[in-house]
Formats: sequence, C-alpha cells, structure tokens
Amino acid sequence: MGRKKTSGLVKRGEFWHIDKVIKGRRVCQSTGTSNLEEAESYLMHLVEEHRQATVYGVRPTRIFREAATKHLMESQKSSLKDDALHLKILDAYIGDVSLDLVHMGTLQGFIQARQKEGVKNRTINYALQTVRHILNLAATEWRDEYGLTWLVTAPKIKLLPQKDAREIYPLSWDEQDRLFKELPEHLLRMALFKVNTGCREQEVCGLRWEWEVRLPEHNASVFVIPAHAVKNRIRRVVVLNSEARSVIEELRGQHPEYVFTYNGNRVLTMNNSAWQKARKRAGLVNKARVHDLKHTFGHRLRAANVSFEDREDLLGHKSSRMTTHYSSANLGNLIAAAERVCGIDSRKSHATIL
Repeated sequence: MGRKKTSGLVKRGEFWHIDKVIKGRRVCQSTGTSNLEEAESYLMHLVEEHRQATVYGVRPTRIFREAATKHLMESQKSSLKDDALHLKILDAYIGDVSLDLVHMGTLQGFIQARQKEGVKNRTINYALQTVRHILNLAATEWRDEYGLTWLVTAPKIKLLPQKDAREIYPLSWDEQDRLFKELPEHLLRMALFKVNTGCREQEVCGLRWEWEVRLPEHNASVFVIPAHAVKNRIRRVVVLNSEARSVIEELRGQHPEYVFTYNGNRVLTMNNSAWQKARKRAGLVNKARVHDLKHTFGHRLRAANVSFEDREDLLGHKSSRMTTHYSSANLGNLIAAAERVCGIDSRKSHATIL
C-alpha cells in the first residue's frame, strides 16, 4: 500500500496541483511536476514562504521574467511592442535572475553582448530604461497578496553615454525624389504624409479615420490623435498641408478603420525590407531612416522661417505651453505654416540654407 500524500495536493491530469488554505489564504496553483515528492517539497517551500511573508515581512522570491510578464500584461504604453522586443532579448541574460539581484552588475553580460553585435548605445539604453521602469514599478506600485511591494527599493540603472548616436539627417529634395521613386506605392504614400506632417512612424501606421476632424471654414481637416497613441502621451493635432491632404483624399474610402493599409490590412511598420531595399537602390544605404522624414519636415519648416512655437506645434513636441486645443484662427495659421514646405519656392529656400 502506497504512503499517504500530503494534505492540500490534488492530481489533475499529469501534474499535482496545490489547493490549500495557508495562513488564512487559499492557494490554488500547479506545482508543475507529476512527481509526488517534488510536489510535496514545493508545497512545503510555499508554506514556509507564506509564513516568512506574514510573520516577518519577508518578500517571496520572484524572478525578473515574472516582473517583465506583469509589465507586458498590464502596461498601456504606446511603445509596448518595443518593450516586448527588448525584454525578449533580455530574458536570455536576466530572465531567471531574482528580481532583487537585477542591477548594473548583472546587466553587464547583456550590455557587452549587444555592443559586440554592433548595437548602438541608444538602442541598448532603451532596454535599460525598460528594466529601470519595471524595477521602479516593483518597488513603488506592485504589491502582493500580503500588501508588500515586490521590491524594497529599486537599484539605480545607469544609461550608457550615447557618443555613437547617429546624427540627425534631413533629406535634400533630390534625395527625397530618389528614395520616393523606389518605394512601393503604399510606402510612398506613408512617406509623403510623414515628410509633410512630421508624424512619428507609429502615428502614421496607426492613423484612424475616426480621428479626422473637418474644418469647413478652412476647407481642410486635421487628425486629432488621442494621448494613448502618442509617444509623449499628449493628445496631438496633426495639421495637413496640401501634399498631406492629397494623400488622405487618395486613400479615403479604401478601409473602414485605418488610413494606411496594404492588401486590406494595417501596415505595422514602415521600416521593413521594402524600405531598406528602396534606400539601397536610391544610393542612401546609411541615410534615409524612416525617422529622418520627421527631421526633414522640421528642417524645412525652419528653412521656411516658420516660428519656433509653430514648429513645436506642427511636430507634436512637448512644450511648456502644452497646447492641445486650438482656435480656428490658430489652426488657420498652422495650416498656412505647414503649406510653406510645399512647392517650388520651398525647394529653393531649402537648397539655399543647405
């Protein structure tokens, strides 16, 4: 006759599961094993962990992977997809590391490996910022069933110096013409819209028809992007000049939800293989990043003597004025300012300043 199993363990399918009241709290979870002795050992560890937490305030041990998963499940960041990509790479280096042992020392393997791969410090810093954000949440906001934060304090995560950062590169009109001739039609429209509005890539990719606001008094329209879809979390008004309006009118009615699509589906990124091949054919291999189109718009506004304040509004920069509501007169002025980068005259002024 086999020995009696420990109370609180139930066999469900292949694995043993815990169903037990520990210190007044019911715990129901899988042990992850089909071996009874291993399951009993896990249960004993769990009981002791609960006792340490309730009696002595000792936090249960959690690994970084648990915290990363919680962040991805709960965060509302517009750049969450980028966080997921960085966390996937980080997992190989610190995924199994106890959360209280994640610091600059344990991150050195990740940093050195990425630098060896030729990754820029700016990209590595994005991953470090994500780690820092998660650790700060664990120390200040996340609380477990005992009312304890996941961490006592968050370690200081220092960012790397960005001496290897790529310089801003606004395109000349000739470079723009060469690149745009090589782009497939759907990317050409997106690029033309981006270089005439200064929108970020994800603002273009996620642009929705429901965000369009008609301005009959100006015979025009704008797009009002909600805060959750903007990087700086401030609602953005996208002003359209005649070039941007022509793109919108070409696409009107093609999709019920998204402005920019390909084969009936939303375009998730502009920086794809088609973009890379196009800039290679145009002789712009180390230039013409997607983000350079935003810099190009800003550079041309400055060349056209558009005021600093109007440039901030047109580019969607976070300013001290925090302007998210515009009068009809203000919108008219911004439309006129954006129009100054269109046509022959703007090409001449741009070339002179360059």
